[in-house]
Amino acid sequence: MQKSIITFLLLLSMVCGREAQAQSFFTGQEYGFALGGSQYFGDLNDNYGFKYVRPAGGVFARIHLSPFIATRFTANYAKLGYDDAFSTNSYNKKRNLNFRSDVVEVAFQTEFNFFRFSTGELHSRFTPYITAGVGAFYFNPYTFYNGSRYNLKDVGTEGQYVGYAGRIYNNFNICFPLGLGVKYWVVPGVNVGFEVVHRLTLTDYLDDVSTTYVDRKLFEAEDPSNPPVAYYLQDRSLEKGGDPLGREGKQRGNSATKDQYMMFLFNLSFQFKTYKCPAYLKEGYFMY
Repeated sequence: MQKSIITFLLLLSMVCGREAQAQSFFTGQEYGFALGGSQYFGDLNDNYGFKYVRPAGGVFARIHLSPFIATRFTANYAKLGYDDAFSTNSYNKKRNLNFRSDVVEVAFQTEFNFFRFSTGELHSRFTPYITAGVGAFYFNPYTFYNGSRYNLKDVGTEGQYVGYAGRIYNNFNICFPLGLGVKYWVVPGVNVGFEVVHRLTLTDYLDDVSTTYVDRKLFEAEDPSNPPVAYYLQDRSLEKGGDPLGREGKQRGNSATKDQYMMFLFNLSFQFKTYKCPAYLKEGYFMY
């Protein structure tokens, strides 16, 4: 009797093994691209307004560790900017600063699905998820003055090159993506999604505004009759007429907080068929 049971189990395992080999599974790797918008928050947008949403996009590779956890490598591009003219605050309007910047970002993120998600599996078709990670990005704020473009870091609007070297900042910085999204497989191997991910950063110079005004005489020391462009760009309230805001030591930005930016992206991604059983299937994640 015992030998019969063992023989039956062996035959059953052989049949199941052949059926499993005949099935087409999907790899745990997923590749896709995303398109959407971006928004900056900081000294020029201190009320978290959305009056200057700019385009953003990127590519990514996602690795499914299980139907509930995935990791992702991303490379994104975003255009950021803002203008004091958008503010309802009278001081900000008088300050009259603005910036634009192209941002290139690479990041590593982990996703935690609320529901089981596996492309091709009918009962695991949709899930919301949360995501968090760490990344690095490049930025270079610029503005236009009298029809010409000026990279603000090179100008040194907060006195970086006239005695305030401690305010010199790097064009590269660290970000911490944190957000949520949803994903859905349309047909086996083709997934779509939407996510909103906020980026906390370690810089207060994403907008080239952080601390205080400096004495404008420092900018005109070499040639008072023809001061450098920094003289005008550090205090653009001069363009509004009346008494300028830029008195030495007066607040220009809020150095107590760091700048931030957000991306909201629609994505399309693909997983490819394989006849090899995925690792997480072998480990029993699909067992019921």
